[in-house]
Amino acid sequence: QVQLQESGGGLVQAGDSLRLSCAASGRTFLGVAMAWFRQAPGKERELVASIRWANGDKYYADAVKGRFTISRDIRKNTIYLQMNTLQSEDTALYYCAAQSVGAHAYNRWGQGTQVTVSS
Repeated sequence: QVQLQESGGGLVQAGDSLRLSCAASGRTFLGVAMAWFRQAPGKERELVASIRWANGDKYYADAVKGRFTISRDIRKNTIYLQMNTLQSEDTALYYCAAQSVGAHAYNRWGQGTQVTVSS
């Protein structure tokens, strides 16, 4: 069973950068896509960015376009989220998710890593 482990969160100031990592382990990752979601206090979880495993196609939420970059390292079964020009609105718990082959939605989740941006 695939397990996801996030790292890289922290407390930064507005305008700073952070890079999140998510490593898939437990078995060879055979997936359709991986993604980053976030959930701020009192708000619903939202999709931030996703990447298709086979061809690298990417999707970004409007709120992060031009500031965040998602990437993958196939050899390491790892995805990254480079976050630049962070804003207080980016404060949230960030989750890594994976969609397995045959699944119709993201069916594997990490435990989350906290990103706090002070203004």
